[in-house]
Amino acid sequence: MMTGTPAPDEAFADRIYNQICFACGDANGHGLHMRFERDGENAVRCVYVPKPDDQGFPGVMHGGIVAALLDESMAWAMWAWDRALGVTAKMETRYRRSATLDGPLTVRARVESVRSRRIEVRAHIEDAQGATIAESTALFMRFTPEEEQRVSAAMGRGEPPPEG
Repeated sequence: MMTGTPAPDEAFADRIYNQICFACGDANGHGLHMRFERDGENAVRCVYVPKPDDQGFPGVMHGGIVAALLDESMAWAMWAWDRALGVTAKMETRYRRSATLDGPLTVRARVESVRSRRIEVRAHIEDAQGATIAESTALFMRFTPEEEQRVSAAMGRGEPPPEG
């Protein structure tokens, strides 16, 4: 079993979404506006409602948007696990069926293993009936502690100010 610093509820505070990130940033008018919550140990979940702008073929979500949902959920699983930040080094995605635009999708991700700065993560997307749309595994390279602190602060993800 992996151990990490349990991320408190503050890990998903509204202020964290006040950024321009395409996938989760509230300040990006063209973004996906994903919101996450804890989904067990080392894991997160997000319910995403497709928009007409997510379309590739008529009535079908673009595969790149599906990949973005998976990638972002895996990054948030790292954040929930240990407030880890890093970049996707390798990602393998398997598309199981088309994602239609007519209902909510549930995206789930979990940190699977950690070796030094190498973090392996797994994610999948289910449609409203529970059918798997796509699944992915990825290797993330965690930033150095100094870079992680700098990026976290720039994104508004630093520790909240002390009360008092």
